[in-house]
Amino acid sequence: MTLAIALFGVLAVAAVAGWVGYSRAARLRTAGRLHSLPVYHGAYGVLWAALPALLLLALWAPVQSNLVEQAVLASPEGRALPGFDMLRDTILAEAREIARGEREAGFNPESSTVVPRFAEAEARYSMIGGFVAILLALGAAAFALRRTSPQFRARTGVERWLMAVLIAASLIAILTTLGIVLSLMFESLRFFELVPPGEFLFGTHWSPQTAMRADQAGSSGAFGSVPLFWGTIFIGAIIAMIVAIPLGLMSAIYLTQYAHPQVRSWMKPLLEILAGVPTVVYGYFAALTVAPAVRDLGLSLGITSASSESALAAGLVMGIMIIPFISSMSDDSIAAVPQDMRDGSLAMGATKSETIRRVVLPAALPGVVGGILLAVSRAIGETMIVVMAAGLAANLTANPFASVTTVTTQIVQLLTGDQEFESAKTLAAFALGLALFLITLVLNLIALTVVRRYREAYE
Repeated sequence: MTLAIALFGVLAVAAVAGWVGYSRAARLRTAGRLHSLPVYHGAYGVLWAALPALLLLALWAPVQSNLVEQAVLASPEGRALPGFDMLRDTILAEAREIARGEREAGFNPESSTVVPRFAEAEARYSMIGGFVAILLALGAAAFALRRTSPQFRARTGVERWLMAVLIAASLIAILTTLGIVLSLMFESLRFFELVPPGEFLFGTHWSPQTAMRADQAGSSGAFGSVPLFWGTIFIGAIIAMIVAIPLGLMSAIYLTQYAHPQVRSWMKPLLEILAGVPTVVYGYFAALTVAPAVRDLGLSLGITSASSESALAAGLVMGIMIIPFISSMSDDSIAAVPQDMRDGSLAMGATKSETIRRVVLPAALPGVVGGILLAVSRAIGETMIVVMAAGLAANLTANPFASVTTVTTQIVQLLTGDQEFESAKTLAAFALGLALFLITLVLNLIALTVVRRYREAYE
């Protein structure tokens, strides 16, 4: 019995429990007064039969994987595997995929020797987990059905189950965020044991190549993050915002104040399509179209240092990418301004443009600012456009035609390929990630605060 069959069995038990609970409650309803509708009695049986068993299956899946691997390693074939951890793990992974039918053969001949052991162990532990889950579903269903009576508050029970599910979902989101923060903090503390925090926060030279041997020269390493954060701000918060704020705000003003409803009905979805384009497509556009044009522009202006990979090319395309974020937020904020304020301005003799400039925009400013801050958070976390259009050089320069890099790009570069998690080079990625996380968190908190104040004023 596989876990998929066990899942089907649990759902079947839940369906039968729901039907039986509904039928019993319907018969009781015809005989007299019933506290809760029959549908609540059926839902109560479904929830009791399904949720505990499904939770058990979810918890059993990783436990089963560990038990299967231990059983394979304890077998004679498993004890004959190489002692090198990486090679042994590769052989076990290949054998697991062959046993599950995901591949026909592995690169290591030893993997075929443990395939029968994997199949035997997985079948055994899957059967154990499946039978226990189905028995739990049957027992829980029997418990729920025994409570069916005219006085039983089934609706209250269903609401408690749903409340528990909602609390669990909230806890998962909170614990996931907490796990991300703790993992970044733990690895960042290990990094700061090797590199002084002052050098990381205030250093102006970034060269994370460290020596692997004591006699190796030219790889002392430099971990000054100022060029990375400057490149992030230069591309995402300056160049991109210079492009996105005017275009996004003016498009929102046109669509809400001037455009005909039919024009708005097809222009707004077309504008929001930009938000759904994959970032790698923007990267191709930046690398193949915008970057050469920017380089030619720089050379025509006499800037001999103009590069085919530049901050200006990446910033222009990134600004185009985040136009929908600013436009949509500004659109909603402008549309939420009470019509009475517009009518009062027009009644005083102001023109439509004066009303927009002096009444509508000041009233919608908190929402517009919130949208801009959210767009900045989105921009500074972008990676693909920078990799393909701005380059990897950590230059501390204000020349928009020069090649620069950002924090996210360096994180990808540091964690690409085989890494040693005891070296400062690899751990630097976690320190950069923690710093970027804190920056985006602050920006999002500011944006949410501004938007909340706006909603309190006009809702």
